[in-house]
Amino acid sequence: MRHKSVPRKPANLLQAALTLSPNERFALADGILSSLDAPDPEIDRIWIDEAARRLAAFRRGEVKGIPAEDVIGPV
Repeated sequence: MRHKSVPRKPANLLQAALTLSPNERFALADGILSSLDAPDPEIDRIWIDEAARRLAAFRRGEVKGIPAEDVIGPV
């Protein structure tokens, strides 16, 4: 089976992608989005440190928790 050549220009890629089935387009979009969300160890470390600081402040009574229903509404 011969494969069609892959278009190189974004507009051409879009046109080719639009010929795919909805499931194929979803898989393609998911793959592209996943490639943009690569883990960054430095950002992960910063958030871990921040979470630890916030938890420590909560345990010391410096900040109060907010009930989930106040944040996201009734479940």
